[in-house]
Amino acid sequence: MENELKPFWRKFFGFNWKFGLFLILAVCIPRFLLVLNANETANYRYIGLIMLVSAVAPFIFLSKTGRKTIGLKKPAGKSWLCFAFILGLILSAMLYAAGVLLYGHSVENWYIYIGKSYNIPNGIAGNDKLVMFVIMSVTGMVFSPVGEELFFRGIVHSSFAKSVGNFTASLIDSSAFALTHLSHFGLIFINGKWNFLPLPALIWVSGMFAVSMVFDLCRTKTGSLWGAIICHAAFNLGMIYCIFYPLN
Repeated sequence: MENELKPFWRKFFGFNWKFGLFLILAVCIPRFLLVLNANETANYRYIGLIMLVSAVAPFIFLSKTGRKTIGLKKPAGKSWLCFAFILGLILSAMLYAAGVLLYGHSVENWYIYIGKSYNIPNGIAGNDKLVMFVIMSVTGMVFSPVGEELFFRGIVHSSFAKSVGNFTASLIDSSAFALTHLSHFGLIFINGKWNFLPLPALIWVSGMFAVSMVFDLCRTKTGSLWGAIICHAAFNLGMIYCIFYPLN
């Protein structure tokens, strides 16, 4: 049976939970700190770099067999691709509704805080707003869905699944995904100082966990990471739309 890892990496790792844990620590901790720094300095250039690292990890570590194992292949359940897109939009709308219902337009609303990183000019409207929305949407539908899904639902999930099974692996990769997103909201930098919002943070992290489990479901139903990527891309599109229009 061909090994999932490239020959060089077999000297150091097995394709198992230890390898998955190594990946989480090696990528998620630096990403967490980089996002916090970006929120403080408004310099987001390194976020793209960490997404690139996440996306290329399967190509660095895995053999052709390994990449196929993690879901880098054509989807089998193609009807689920459309359903995955719809699910992503629904999930983003649900998080929008929860944020507005609980916290209105205050900074305790996760979409409001995240929207600050988009630097939407005050009073922007019409074609200028549409152009900015399209640019942000295209970026948001490509970089993080590809990078995060190849990493979390791909190489991390499959390495844990080899040791503990798919369901437990989904709980693990979804927990890592959710806790990593605490750096995007929950720990917030406002008026020159850091604050922690316990209840909003709990709701946000719980929401990210649930969303991640749906991404895992879409991967399973399509037999491919494309299911997770498309659902994630639709989620980001819905979130960006909510930030640009109902909330601004």
